[in-house]
Amino acid sequence: MLVRVNVNGEWREADVWPGASLLSMLRDELGLRGTKNACEQGECGSCSVWLDGELVCSCLVLAAQADGRHVETVESLASEGGLHPVQQAFLDAGAVQCGFCTPGLVVAASDLLRREPEPPDEVIREALSGNLCRCTGYQKILDAVHLASGRMRDGAV
Repeated sequence: MLVRVNVNGEWREADVWPGASLLSMLRDELGLRGTKNACEQGECGSCSVWLDGELVCSCLVLAAQADGRHVETVESLASEGGLHPVQQAFLDAGAVQCGFCTPGLVVAASDLLRREPEPPDEVIREALSGNLCRCTGYQKILDAVHLASGRMRDGAV
């Protein structure tokens, strides 16, 4: 089946199996490999993307459900000028270890900071509760979100 989706501001088409997930379409058909495939059950958050502005696990969305809609992936965050403040903060705070969970965490943290520019720890924890990391103790991830929040507030990157 042919699916047409606006991905990161560009209309793209893919011929997919009717049961294909949005995750598999993004990775396998459109070559956007930043979104990670881990649990395929919506439990880990590694595949988080925005669908019409709403944060979703792309492994739980059929590609056909995204037809005619807007999808933003982690690739949409960086610009020619460099990394998004959340991406840079994850690097600077040492919140990146193996990197497998990082794209989903960055998307979820960016989503949170779009809604709440200066979140306290408990709000950050709740917003990121759908994202699992097996490498860190999460403190550096919290530090990264606070760092990004401050930089975004101050207009620094």
